[in-house]
Amino acid sequence: MKKQSIVIFSLMIIMSLIIGCASNQANDKKTLKVGVEGTYPPFNFETEDGKLTGYDVEVAREIANRIGYKIKFIPTKWSGMFGALEARKFDIIVNQVAITSERQEKYDFSEPYVYSGAQLIVKSNNNKITSLEDLKGKKVGVGLGSNYEQIIKEFDQNNKIEVKTYEVLLDTLNDLDIGRIDAALNDKLAAGINIKKTGLDLKVTGKVVKKVVNGITLRKGNEQLLNKINNALAEMKSDGTLKEISLKWFGVDVSH
Repeated sequence: MKKQSIVIFSLMIIMSLIIGCASNQANDKKTLKVGVEGTYPPFNFETEDGKLTGYDVEVAREIANRIGYKIKFIPTKWSGMFGALEARKFDIIVNQVAITSERQEKYDFSEPYVYSGAQLIVKSNNNKITSLEDLKGKKVGVGLGSNYEQIIKEFDQNNKIEVKTYEVLLDTLNDLDIGRIDAALNDKLAAGINIKKTGLDLKVTGKVVKKVVNGITLRKGNEQLLNKINNALAEMKSDGTLKEISLKWFGVDVSH
């Protein structure tokens, strides 16, 4: 009986050590810190109970899971997003960052995970604005520091367009709806879904002004993390996970 008690006690110690090791391994996981706006539905936004969700959020969580990291989202205004990345407040940005030659000079990008386009938004009864040329003499809303703002500036060399910048897409759409601006330029996916969701008297109009390819953004010099992210994205494309997340949020596959 005494020997049996010793055996049981020994087994209990071994089990405790195994559980403790497993717990320590879980706690030892690296944390992937992710910069997002949290105000850009359906890509990233807060639910009524304050939880972050959206396409970007689900993609980031899946990547972190596949590369063996815990994840922490750090909501940040778009105007301060790149500065916060450079200040190492987070490791990556997963927030619909368009891959441009100017940005590639300063940052590293993952393989694309969203293919979309910049498109104009106007009042439903407005049939006069369908192209950038039609914006001359008009007020146009764009995201502060966004590639949409850059598109307007590159086109409007003679300053014929009055540009108004916004931190939040819904603020842009609301101002357009009540007539404070004449048009807006933003992501066609986000615009269409938010117009439908809010019931605002707006529409996406004209042809795509410019194709937009978005990637996950990193500081330069972190090749190991970049390779891990790219491998995870490749797996997610191959096994259909990225397509599944895309269909959930947009009803179409935006991953290629």
